[in-house]
Amino acid sequence: MKKAFGFLLFLLCLNFHFAQKVKFETLLKDNISIRALQIYDGKVWYSGTYSKFGYVSLKDSADKKQIRLSGENLQFRTLAQNHAYFYCINIESPAYFFRIDKSTMKPEVVHTDSAKNAFYDALHFHGNYFYTFSDPEENLKLKFARFTGNVNFNINYLNKELLDLKKGEAAFAASNTNIASSKKNIWIATGGMASRIIKMNLKTGKIQLYETPFIQGTSSQGIYSIDFYDQNFGIAVGGDYTKQAENINNIATTNDGGRTWQIQASGKNGGYKTCVKFRPKSKGKDMLAVGDQNIEFSDDYGKTWKTISEEKGLYVCEWTDENTAVFAGKNRIVKMKFSESL
Repeated sequence: MKKAFGFLLFLLCLNFHFAQKVKFETLLKDNISIRALQIYDGKVWYSGTYSKFGYVSLKDSADKKQIRLSGENLQFRTLAQNHAYFYCINIESPAYFFRIDKSTMKPEVVHTDSAKNAFYDALHFHGNYFYTFSDPEENLKLKFARFTGNVNFNINYLNKELLDLKKGEAAFAASNTNIASSKKNIWIATGGMASRIIKMNLKTGKIQLYETPFIQGTSSQGIYSIDFYDQNFGIAVGGDYTKQAENINNIATTNDGGRTWQIQASGKNGGYKTCVKFRPKSKGKDMLAVGDQNIEFSDDYGKTWKTISEEKGLYVCEWTDENTAVFAGKNRIVKMKFSESL
């Protein structure tokens, strides 16, 4: 009798664990590819292709505005903000650093990198600084920069301990999320012929480079996105863009601040992913990941994953609260709400 009751309880728990219903609402449709999002003032702010930048309200999709940052058809895959400005950098050379005033939406170019191989993969704000990095030049040195968001723009390329990357090692400008931070550290994930973790101590400026067991070895393989819950626990997702159904060694977690990584759910997940985010108020237990083919959710620190939607063509995600997330990708921005508690 006790065994039967225990088995019934197990089935009930299992059913609750997988009873994950979600509802979608389209906020924006447009001819655009979006890989960078920010939430501010009750709105989803985005940058994308054709030099487009704008916002749409989370509550009223009719409340929206879009501008072009340039007369050229620039492609943006980065976006970050402080209290007064948004910043974004286009991919490819020359790379223009745009600053957009939050109150007026007036853009201006505050810096230009005309290096032949300039290709800025992500932009991240932490503390009082914006952090960004570009694919390396021919010398294979890590090109890592920091700047303040003040009116008087001043950029500093961190040249003290520049690391040598391997030939064919760079990063993926897939969702503006291959940079993450905690109170003490900044992390960068590389990919391609090598997929590694670069860690900088914010107090000392010391930079360290760690190997990972992630899938790597070709230009399309590696870590595409990382997130850290605190200074120790982090998650990395990715895979192979050219073989999106493959799911071997494409998810990993760390419990020691990026020094070592443990592969999770290898062969038991939904494949290639471009963005991962910890769920607010979950203490690092819950996380959401999205790729071109589906959306997945984990509620056990990344050990197992469940596909909760077959929505396709979405590349980037951001939580707005513990039960609501926004996604963007090919020609749209959507809001997803969990209709049942997870």
